[in-house]
Amino acid sequence: MAKTITFGIQKGGSSKTTTSGIISYLLARDGYKVLAVDMDSQGNLTDLLTQKDLTFFEGKTILNAFKEDDAKKYIYNVSENLDLLPADDFLATLAKFIYREYERKQKMDGNFLLRETLKQVKDEYDFIIVDTPPSLAEPMINAICASDEVVVLCESSKWAFTAIERFLETAIHAQMNYNPDLRITGILRNLIDSRRTDSKAFADLIESQYSDLVFSHLVKRKASTGRISLNGFDNNPELDAALEEYLPFYEELKQRVGIN
Repeated sequence: MAKTITFGIQKGGSSKTTTSGIISYLLARDGYKVLAVDMDSQGNLTDLLTQKDLTFFEGKTILNAFKEDDAKKYIYNVSENLDLLPADDFLATLAKFIYREYERKQKMDGNFLLRETLKQVKDEYDFIIVDTPPSLAEPMINAICASDEVVVLCESSKWAFTAIERFLETAIHAQMNYNPDLRITGILRNLIDSRRTDSKAFADLIESQYSDLVFSHLVKRKASTGRISLNGFDNNPELDAALEEYLPFYEELKQRVGIN
């Protein structure tokens, strides 16, 4: 059965999508069978991994998988070992579907919608990587309730720092009431600008406040990594440089989730 890892925080600009995409790519490159799940209606992970316009996936997304209770039908093959459940703008209607249709018909808590959908394919993968939106709404809660591990992403700013505690409270609530097997894997300090003293100060503050959770590696802001959204993973001449900052985090993540 696949191990499901969600990357999240309710703050935009914390590099959830880039991190989700890079970890999906690295796991697949290392020979693991990976399903990436886009739970953000912006569809940025879908864009990143496929380099296709989102109109290509209209009517062929995770929302359709939810509505038809058929995950396999809507899985898109990205490359060897890497598949995707794509998303587009229509995922913004997820709450309406949950409360008006799913809960009434299935007689099941809507927080379990993603978990139940992924059960159909979980034995076909080693890892399921879930990208989430910048809010504590239904897509995020579904992701947390479907996961074995959750990694908190935090860029170096006050608003990202203050979002950590509220996100952890949400994860702990889900752990206590919906998903007792959920583990908070750690906090990744992301997009650290080594040229700015305030950026380093926030990184240090996060470490002092959450010393038992922070990953030891800080991912520094790097232009080649920022351009990965433009260049993707195939035929990207600066891919090695773009991945460089994430490799130590990847190794630490593997240790924490028990990957040999």
